[in-house]
Amino acid sequence: MPDLITPDLVALDADLGSDKATVVRRLAGLVAGTGRATSADGLADDALAREAQAATGLPGGIAIPHCRSEAVTEASLAFARLDPKVDFGAPDGPADLVFLIAAPAHGDADHLTLLTALARALVRPDFVASLRAAGSADDVVRLVQEVVSPEPAPAGAPAASGSSSAATAATPAATPAADTTTTGARRSVVVVSACPTGIAHTYMAADKLTAAGEAAGVDVHVETQGSSGSTPLDPAVIRAADAVIFAVDVGVRDRDRFAGKPLVQSGTKRAINEPDVMLREALAAVDDPNARRVPGGAGGAEESAAAAGGGPGVGTEIRRWLLTGVSYMIPFVAAGGLLIALGFLFGGYQIVSTDPSTVTTTPVEEGSSYALNWVLNNTFLNLPDVAPTEGLNDGFWGYLGAVCIVLGQAAFGFLVPALAGYIAYAIADRPGIVPGFVVGAVSVSVGAGFIGGLVGGIIAGFAARWISGWKLPTGVRGLQPVVIIPLLATLISSGLMAIVLGRPLAAALTGLGNWLNGLTGTSAALLGIILGLMMCFDLGGPLNKAAYVFATTGLTATATGAPLVIMATVMAAGMVPPLAMALSTVIRPKLYTPAERDQGKAAWLLGASFISEGAIPFAAADPLRVIPSMMLGGATTGAIVAAAGVELRAPHGGIFVLFAITGILWFIVGIVAGTVVGALAVTIAKSIGRPKAEAVPEDAVDMAHAHNAAPVTQPARA
Repeated sequence: MPDLITPDLVALDADLGSDKATVVRRLAGLVAGTGRATSADGLADDALAREAQAATGLPGGIAIPHCRSEAVTEASLAFARLDPKVDFGAPDGPADLVFLIAAPAHGDADHLTLLTALARALVRPDFVASLRAAGSADDVVRLVQEVVSPEPAPAGAPAASGSSSAATAATPAATPAADTTTTGARRSVVVVSACPTGIAHTYMAADKLTAAGEAAGVDVHVETQGSSGSTPLDPAVIRAADAVIFAVDVGVRDRDRFAGKPLVQSGTKRAINEPDVMLREALAAVDDPNARRVPGGAGGAEESAAAAGGGPGVGTEIRRWLLTGVSYMIPFVAAGGLLIALGFLFGGYQIVSTDPSTVTTTPVEEGSSYALNWVLNNTFLNLPDVAPTEGLNDGFWGYLGAVCIVLGQAAFGFLVPALAGYIAYAIADRPGIVPGFVVGAVSVSVGAGFIGGLVGGIIAGFAARWISGWKLPTGVRGLQPVVIIPLLATLISSGLMAIVLGRPLAAALTGLGNWLNGLTGTSAALLGIILGLMMCFDLGGPLNKAAYVFATTGLTATATGAPLVIMATVMAAGMVPPLAMALSTVIRPKLYTPAERDQGKAAWLLGASFISEGAIPFAAADPLRVIPSMMLGGATTGAIVAAAGVELRAPHGGIFVLFAITGILWFIVGIVAGTVVGALAVTIAKSIGRPKAEAVPEDAVDMAHAHNAAPVTQPARA
């Protein structure tokens, strides 16, 4: 197996920049320069995207930016000992030791195991001290190889000096009095750790908590749900545990196994920084009858006491619930919306109109659309043939359009149920899915729409979570997840929606629709400005998603007027940030690093495709200049498109769905205007009080302070 690290991937006492984004890009340049990645920019962007989820700075002056990336061809470690230090978000200050852990997107388990071995070694003070004392790149390579691929010790040989501090803590001399129950038995805590990439934080959190348990005399059993695989805890160990710690940045797989146990939950960062505190909280929860407990089965209790268990705040939880629902809903929007757009392209805009041949007077029936009638009564061997009608195509293209329309409408039928169902899932896990989907369908039936889906999903989730905590007799406990929870939670949530909430929510939705349809001129422009600001504020975050959901939930095959204008406004404004940044890199290239100029080239296509996230690398590196400038550009575009009444029938696609736009000229004018305004704003902002970017290759490393015998006169190349 090729080495994870070589001397070419090491920079000692190097000045790699003043911020973490620059350091990550320089280390990514080292990886790409050795042929281990196809693109330094692609690797850096993926690492910075992971960094945006949670800072990778650790106590003790260490940082471990890491990611899985399609750009990585061979699992690699790039290391820098920085001078000066750079802030990576650690609680105790900037870092001087930085490892970029680069894993292939579909890496094999052996490499991932080696990468996690390094992450676990970084919790050992002796290993960290050795890295700081290393005199050459070869010394660093040797130290790393010793921890990721240690030589087997001879039988009977004493432990090497690099043995873990955790192991040392486990020796009798180092072990303090064990924490015991009143019966004298040692306390037992089970831990699940998991992070988005499952490479570093997952295992470091596990090792920190294990070491804390050994020091406190507590039995700690850990299940790491990481990239190199997961071995589930023995059910007997879980049953015997006094408490549970979830050190996770993502969902816990099969959390029902821990139902009813006292729970302490936080992100992996807190477990790494404060393992002793979390362990004390878990032990305190054992004796607290009001402590938070794992929901989902008999013996569980409501999770309302989040503070007692160290859980996330209310605002964070609400945001997680709503974004979970939105993330599961968006594929239905994309599939259904694009199918409907194709249906209009092939069949014409009249294809959703009522087919006169299906209208009857005895008995009176309103009839069905051309699309539905053709799908039910025609085939590719029996193509529809109607009298020439403006805006309607028959024959092969008409039939193909009809099929697309019917399929798209079917997909759209799941939009609100999916939103409600997965909001409930985020609150109550699997018990929430059925009542959530049902209340979403009921909200559509009573006219409450997506507002009903949001409210109903939350009600269904809490109803399911409450019922899952009931202490039922053993004889009926097996019926709880398959009968009792779905039945009662559905009755509660859907009953409230049908009897109490449906009518007022439907009235509110109707009023909102009437108000939107009445917007013209200045008022329409104001709505466009608000939507444009929302789309460009966080580039794919909660506000961006809120505006997008607001637009897509009104996008149906029969929609007319305001909903289509809102969809056009949202898409046009969302295209501006990448296009504006791309234009700015052309206007004043000296304001940007070579890597950023390369990103600008890619941003043209991303912006044209309505992928707002194409501007995230720029915003992450310089948020105070980039984000307000993009908001100004997005507001400009939103005002123009909304005021002009441009309509769009597709939920995504950018310039590739121009066929679905009414008012193409103003759509393009709005995008061009917003792009120019945003580009000029960010260019001016970057020109004020900021030196030009250094005109050096991004993979160059300043080794002027390196410990070399000969003086260094040129930057070391990767």
